[in-house]
Amino acid sequence: MSFITASSYFRGPGFAGMRKVMRQTFDDLWLIDLEGDNLGARKSENVFAIRTPVAIAIGVRYGAPKPDTPATVRYTRISGTQQEKLAALSAIERFTDLPWRTCFSDWMSPFLPAGDTPFWQWPLLTNLFPWQANGVKVGRTWPIATTTNTIEHRWQALLASTDRKTLFKDSPTGRKAYQSAQPLPGMETSSVAITKLAPSSPISATVRYAFRSFDRHWLIADARLIDRPSPSLWKAHGPCQVYMTTLLTDVLGDGPAAIATTLIPDLHHFCNRGAKDVIPLWCDSGGTEPNITRGVLDALQATYGQQVAPEDLFAYCYALLATPQYVQTFWDELTLPGPRVPITKDHALFARAAALGQKLIWLHTYAERFVPPGKKAGKVPAGKARIAVGTPVGEAQYPETFRYDAAKQELHVGEGVFTDVRPEVWNFSVSGFEVVKSWLAYRMRDRAGKSSSPLDAIRPGGSLTMSYWTCCGCWIRR
Repeated sequence: MSFITASSYFRGPGFAGMRKVMRQTFDDLWLIDLEGDNLGARKSENVFAIRTPVAIAIGVRYGAPKPDTPATVRYTRISGTQQEKLAALSAIERFTDLPWRTCFSDWMSPFLPAGDTPFWQWPLLTNLFPWQANGVKVGRTWPIATTTNTIEHRWQALLASTDRKTLFKDSPTGRKAYQSAQPLPGMETSSVAITKLAPSSPISATVRYAFRSFDRHWLIADARLIDRPSPSLWKAHGPCQVYMTTLLTDVLGDGPAAIATTLIPDLHHFCNRGAKDVIPLWCDSGGTEPNITRGVLDALQATYGQQVAPEDLFAYCYALLATPQYVQTFWDELTLPGPRVPITKDHALFARAAALGQKLIWLHTYAERFVPPGKKAGKVPAGKARIAVGTPVGEAQYPETFRYDAAKQELHVGEGVFTDVRPEVWNFSVSGFEVVKSWLAYRMRDRAGKSSSPLDAIRPGGSLTMSYWTCCGCWIRR
């Protein structure tokens, strides 16, 4: 028996029963993964005009059913363009024409290759750090901006309007302009509904906000404006806190498997997609209660004969996950969501990795955490990229486009030019999310992203200065 259908039953938790029935029904199963996902982190061409990955399944039974013996499941994948995939399929005459890999044999296990690595024996990242939180879902775009002046102008325009409800943008299942709300933990804000505020009411506290990977915006930290503020994150936020964002329930794509930030993260911080994917280092704002499973640090200390601090384990894990090599090495295994971390028994190796992780976190948090001795907090080390032609000041010259010249290794932002920008920087991505392109796109005259309110039309204008590009410039030099 053979059928062609969506491949979601390969790994989806909702299809565990289906996989068991298939293993009971057949003696042998051959599965040809044709990929074709145009929605997730691993985009590829589909053999059909659809956006959902597909597969061919061939099941064989040689005699009477053997419901107590699971079928032998073999897996192969055909990659490439649509035409290349179709050509490869057309050339198949027998099973031996394809390279097969044996899958797990447990009744409900995913239809994925078992692999020749001990990956599945390693602890899940969530086994080590048991508290994961949702990132913040604001539900409207206008309270988030690249400059504080922009946010203040939007706030003033909102309160000056006779139609605050329209400008506010009520959510069907979230915040409404007429609702009051208790302040976020650590934030001193009014609880009076937006519709009842006086026109001269001051703006609530604005804070730096981890909007996307390596892209820091500003947010009005006001519970009246935020649909799902994730109060637990705000309560645990403090001067020692650092977060890892990743994909825990979705497939990781090319690039790092985790990104560090010291700021409260957006729901989609990691790669413009997300869910319960924020892992804090600390459970409290004072940095006294580590978010580490009880007994883990004791076991490491007993193995190494050395003290292991919570920061050491966090940095060790980040050293492994922040490199694109992690995803490349375990590409097949990571089709089943949930990164796993090997814990070495060699203390010297652990210490080296932890030191590397601390350096990466220092750089990736804009030099705000794990600052090396002799270095100034918040001072990002300069790289090779330089400003050859400054981005002009003034509303008339506000940049509308950007482009990259690979031959000259130049980044053009409006009339401005940055030199010595390597292709690796320009093409750097996090599970399909193109970091530099996104950073710039949000800062053009007509910014990228959705618009939820006429307030979004209030953009940085004549205040654009050379320092406006410092953040991007520093990131590029890194």
